[in-house]
Amino acid sequence: MRNVYFSFHYERDIWRVNQVRNSGLLFGARSVGFADGSIWEEAKTKGKGALERLIDEGMEGTSVTVVLIGSQTAARPWVLHEIERSIERGNAVLGIRIHHLKDRRGKVDKAGGVPLPLKRARAPIRRWNHNAAQLGRWVEEAFQKQIDPGKKSSGGQWGWALAAGVVGVAGLAAWLHGKKKPSEES
Repeated sequence: MRNVYFSFHYERDIWRVNQVRNSGLLFGARSVGFADGSIWEEAKTKGKGALERLIDEGMEGTSVTVVLIGSQTAARPWVLHEIERSIERGNAVLGIRIHHLKDRRGKVDKAGGVPLPLKRARAPIRRWNHNAAQLGRWVEEAFQKQIDPGKKSSGGQWGWALAAGVVGVAGLAAWLHGKKKPSEES
């Protein structure tokens, strides 16, 4: 099982992100969301260093960072920070496009750019297909690529075992209730 840190543009994409996280897989994920929105607000009043520490704490124990890519994700400073920090700490990184999912008004968005740190890391970029088992395989493939960059991974050998444990209910509460102010949001 991989502990996963999720990074995304909260204000614009939370409706789309919820479609991914409510896909039925969800078991033990760590994410950019925080259990109590006031923690994020308090950290903001203490400055950039406090926000960075909060993100670092959220990444503790994770081995893969999944960046959910919407139309404006590539320009979000805190998303860029999260990706760079993930790479520095040795997390595998994976991008998943979500712009084509409907928002709360039933509208899809235009495709956005891939965040530069993901490009530099040659991270795999996928398109969300409403398949929780596939998410498990993608996470494992990213992890395997990180530990053995020359290995071609099909993901087939990891299958359902990972699907049951990659993202989930136990750690989901923090993500479900996490809120950030749009101006400071990653």
